[in-house]
Amino acid sequence: MANAFVAAFEILSFGAIIVLIVLGLGIIASMMGIFNFAQGEFVLLGAYITYLAYAKGLPIWTGMVAAPFVVGALGFVLEALIIRRFYAAPIVAMLGTYALGLIIRESVRGLIGGFYLTVPEPIGGSIDIGAMHISAWRFTIIVITLLVMAGCYLLLSRTSFGLRVRATLENPALARASGISTPLIYGATFAFGAALAGLAGALIVPVFSLFADLGLRFLIQGFVAVMVGGVGSFIGPVAGAGVIGTLSAALPWVIAPVVADVLVFVLAIVFIKFRPQGLIAGKGV
Repeated sequence: MANAFVAAFEILSFGAIIVLIVLGLGIIASMMGIFNFAQGEFVLLGAYITYLAYAKGLPIWTGMVAAPFVVGALGFVLEALIIRRFYAAPIVAMLGTYALGLIIRESVRGLIGGFYLTVPEPIGGSIDIGAMHISAWRFTIIVITLLVMAGCYLLLSRTSFGLRVRATLENPALARASGISTPLIYGATFAFGAALAGLAGALIVPVFSLFADLGLRFLIQGFVAVMVGGVGSFIGPVAGAGVIGTLSAALPWVIAPVVADVLVFVLAIVFIKFRPQGLIAGKGV
């Protein structure tokens, strides 16, 4: 019983990490119609900023709070200078964001010297439930993910900013005619998605350590999760992240991890083949 509970907790905590990463990727894909292949490197930047704060002797929470704001600001600048020119050509946008990601990744590799750098957990120890012990920090990640999901949903569905985002998504031309600054909305949305990736990186670096290829694994899983969940809605990518995260964390408990990774992608490809619109498809956020 205890082992089953611990396994369920590990699956849930890994699923929460995937959801946190996919939130930003899904919002950008649903809103702008492009896949941001630099999203994994935004995760890496969030982790690197957290490490910098720790290395400078500052409280780890300082870096974790700063990471989403710094990465979001960088995303806003990159959208205005580069990404905006690719909206009419999604394939070119994918290549452009991949090139940006490569530049960011190799820059960080040069800064950290190709090493694996550790950051301690801000909340150490474990939570004891009878004979069961679960990581306090992983539990914190789950709680923060739930709060961020609720905040994103309320922001996009219950605020004037969310109304402008949905209007721009549904009909950009009509939104412009109504006085909505669509370039500003696109920039703010891209920055918001980048900030979520930065937050994800800040939260996971104590778990996975800092290394240059940190974002690659999560980028691939995030991309598959968005495709499985469906582009064009808020719930779709989250549902896809739940499915992919659960499979990625659960299958290694019963089969070899390498086989599990391959099986997850095979199942995802088969699903997308028969249901290309994903679990939940829609035009609204």
